[in-house]
Amino acid sequence: MATRKPSNPELSAAARSLSDAAHHVRNAVRGEIDALRVAAAADIAKAKSVAQQKTDAAQLKLESVLKKTEARLHQMIAKAQNSLDKAVRQADKQSAAGTGAAAKKAAPAGKPAAKRAR
Repeated sequence: MATRKPSNPELSAAARSLSDAAHHVRNAVRGEIDALRVAAAADIAKAKSVAQQKTDAAQLKLESVLKKTEARLHQMIAKAQNSLDKAVRQADKQSAAGTGAAAKKAAPAGKPAAKRAR
């Protein structure tokens, strides 16, 4: 389909001017959108950086507390093992002293009865 040639040259010039203006507006809006995108990306990067720093600081703090807790736990385990060893040594001493005294008391009572064979 062939386009009609406008009869009024002023109208065709106005149409070209409107088309050019629309292109300029579109390019300007694109530029603004790109500028907003760049600004938003920069703000997001800053917020991410701040959040990462806070996360790192919290992680360091948590690791420090965990390390101190582990050190305390190891100290308490060592202390408990030492206490257990000491209690076992004391029990062995008491047991040795008790069996020696019991053996002395049992010896004068007499010889154990021998079992008869059938």
